[in-house]
Amino acid sequence: MGKGNTLHYHERSDVGRKRSNNQDSAAVVPVQSAAEFRNRGWLLMVADGMGAHLGGEEASRIAATRVPDLYAVSDSQRSPPLALRKSLQQVNREIYRQGEQDPAFRGMGTTCSVLVLLPRGALVGHVGDSRIYRIRSGRIEQLSRDHSLAWEIAAASGPKADEGPTGVPKNIITRSMGPHDDVEIDLEGPFPIELGDQFLLCSDGLSGSLRDEEIAMLVAALEPEEATAALVGLALIRGAPDNTTVIVATTGPEEVSHYSRRDAAWPLEDDGSSAAARNRPWILLGIAAACLFTALLINPWSDLVKDGSSLVQFLSPIGSLVCVGLALGCLAGSFIGLMMPPDRRARVLAPGKQLGKGPYRAYDATPTAKQFSGILTSLAEAADEVRQAGHADADQLQAVAGRCGDLVMAGDFPAATREAAEGFKIFTTFIESGRGEDTDAESNPLETS
Repeated sequence: MGKGNTLHYHERSDVGRKRSNNQDSAAVVPVQSAAEFRNRGWLLMVADGMGAHLGGEEASRIAATRVPDLYAVSDSQRSPPLALRKSLQQVNREIYRQGEQDPAFRGMGTTCSVLVLLPRGALVGHVGDSRIYRIRSGRIEQLSRDHSLAWEIAAASGPKADEGPTGVPKNIITRSMGPHDDVEIDLEGPFPIELGDQFLLCSDGLSGSLRDEEIAMLVAALEPEEATAALVGLALIRGAPDNTTVIVATTGPEEVSHYSRRDAAWPLEDDGSSAAARNRPWILLGIAAACLFTALLINPWSDLVKDGSSLVQFLSPIGSLVCVGLALGCLAGSFIGLMMPPDRRARVLAPGKQLGKGPYRAYDATPTAKQFSGILTSLAEAADEVRQAGHADADQLQAVAGRCGDLVMAGDFPAATREAAEGFKIFTTFIESGRGEDTDAESNPLETS
């Protein structure tokens, strides 16, 4: 079984071109041993905060700090999906309580998209409209489901609907962590992991600026650090109206998923609730026995009733009938419970089985001239913007755009992607130079491995 130590990842966050502060947060928790990989796995997550003043920033910070902590120290008897769900629910309550206690944070919330890489595959825990993708063999799959108004309308419109009707705001979300003391958590997977699979987590600052196919082309052709820089750079060229955060991870041989039918099933609820469900028919049977015994004691022909008062003799038939009725009801419930097969899907997840209905969307991202057209247009627009600002890099960026176009025409898409990445880097430097020292730190890449 793999040790989980060959994952190559990089994460990057940028404040964007319209916001004054960055309300996104991210976290990556590597595994330290084969046992840790087996029991808890890698954890990668992105959170996109929302709320007035600093509320969104605080909510996403809490999520990015507390979810990994709670998941890591969760009871070893809890399976990964159960531990992940409990961690997200607990952090939701913590964010809600802080919002209730501090008027400055009231109503704050955050999305939270968590990817856990385990020997059995990739597990997703998710709330909100940040996204988790898997990129493999020229295809990009969205493993998480957007909790947004646009997505709900598209889903209601039928299986062929994509992003929803024109004019529906894409930034209205229908579910997030923090505004309420309880939240429904989506659990997806585990999805099989193959050698070289690439996973991407991002806030909607990225998915709202780039097409899924463009995301896949950049990630597939570049190393994770280069890919995160290129993705953020292209978002900046297109205006970056929101904070943009992205994590790219490429799996190695030690992360390839393996499982056996003989492996233990994963419990999906705590032992207490499972035991109660299993014991319920026997509890009902015990209650039925007690009711029948009581009915025998208080029936009109028993010595206890014959020697009692007239009121006792009057109430005896009624009480006896009530006890018999209760006994019959409990017996019926017990019989039904014992005869029904246990709903194992609700209590455990067998090896090879999956939670959820993902992937929810999939696109062919094989590079073509048509797929590249948007990138070439953006490079040309970037060169124009830099030239209008009188910046010295305008000619260099124009030359990059020309070379990229020539490579696309020649069908050399890997080289075209690398050339485009150089152009995005030039534009990112141009944007950062105009921000000043006060915002430069917010655009720096985060920890890498």
